[in-house]
Amino acid sequence: MQGVFQAITMYREQFALGQGIYLLNHSVGRPPVTAETAALSGFFEPWESGAVEPWEAWFAEVDRFRAATGTLLGSDAENVCPQANLSSALTKIVHALPRRVGRDTIVYTEADFPSMGFVLAMAGRAGFRLRCIPDTADFGSLECWESTLDDDCCLALITHVHSNTSRQVPVADICRLARDREVMTVVDVAQSAGIVPIDAGAWDADFIVGSCVKFLCGGPGAGFLLVNDRVLHECEPRDVGWFSHDDPFEFDIHEFRYAESALRFWGGTPAVLPYTVAANSLETMNRIGIERIRAHSLELTQMLIDNVPRKFLCTPARPGRRGGPVVLDFGEQLAAAADALAAAGVHFDVRRTGLRLSPHIYTSKEEINTVISCLAPLTRAAV
Repeated sequence: MQGVFQAITMYREQFALGQGIYLLNHSVGRPPVTAETAALSGFFEPWESGAVEPWEAWFAEVDRFRAATGTLLGSDAENVCPQANLSSALTKIVHALPRRVGRDTIVYTEADFPSMGFVLAMAGRAGFRLRCIPDTADFGSLECWESTLDDDCCLALITHVHSNTSRQVPVADICRLARDREVMTVVDVAQSAGIVPIDAGAWDADFIVGSCVKFLCGGPGAGFLLVNDRVLHECEPRDVGWFSHDDPFEFDIHEFRYAESALRFWGGTPAVLPYTVAANSLETMNRIGIERIRAHSLELTQMLIDNVPRKFLCTPARPGRRGGPVVLDFGEQLAAAADALAAAGVHFDVRRTGLRLSPHIYTSKEEINTVISCLAPLTRAAV
């Protein structure tokens, strides 16, 4: 036990935690203490040092980001394209899809993150048809997808972990079903990357999109798009720029050739600073190990689940069916629960499904016991 305590203390020391008990990792993860130094050395120093052209150093930072993202997902850096956010990535995917006669329907669920639905609504204006699996359906079951992925489908959006419930779906099984039915797949890992191990090879999805702002602790502006080699050359993105070019510095206005890697999805002049910050965070998380982070997360979330009546639980109790957060709905006592947590210095948020509480590798058992103590009066009254 002493060794475990020392390990968690060591991890806590690697992050800037601030005051209170931080359980908002599903929204914004806490940065490594090295974040500012990484930004100074990777982005500002080449710019401020008087170098005539800082792009070479900046390209190296983007390459670090791509390499660390590839390691995280179990893929190659060449398959990774930086993106500003998931909405931008999904927009590029939809309008790059090979058009197939009779296949113009995109499938998604009502529980997906709203901005992804906004993108798909615009796709509807571009000639795609949309099929939304209702929130009341069991979209965590393969049978639900079997009844939905018909021969008119071209793309399925699969959310690995849903933000309002922390429900995890069987991505590999759904992707396998989709491949059998010749439906392309894009997996949203915004709520799972950094807290649930991801094996892109086992999934064999056509695309994976994610962000570093949440459990990856890398801040906003550093999203990513992973493109499967199998479909890369079938896709022709419309939103292109000189960084989508096979040779960005060719500078021939009459000659455009798509990059031979996932960078064909990139675009015009990119931001660099977000990827410098995120590369440092990704490397930190990869060193710690996502399996280790996951084990710690499951232990702490199980503590919460074991001390709350099941009727309050919106998150699946089974470890393999849930992500990082625990979502609790106290009904008419929701405000009282929120007040008790806030008075104890707990940082959390409230969505339409209830309180969201997300421990991370830097969260201690003592902090979770404090949360349990805050909620005890409500849980005892419910028994």
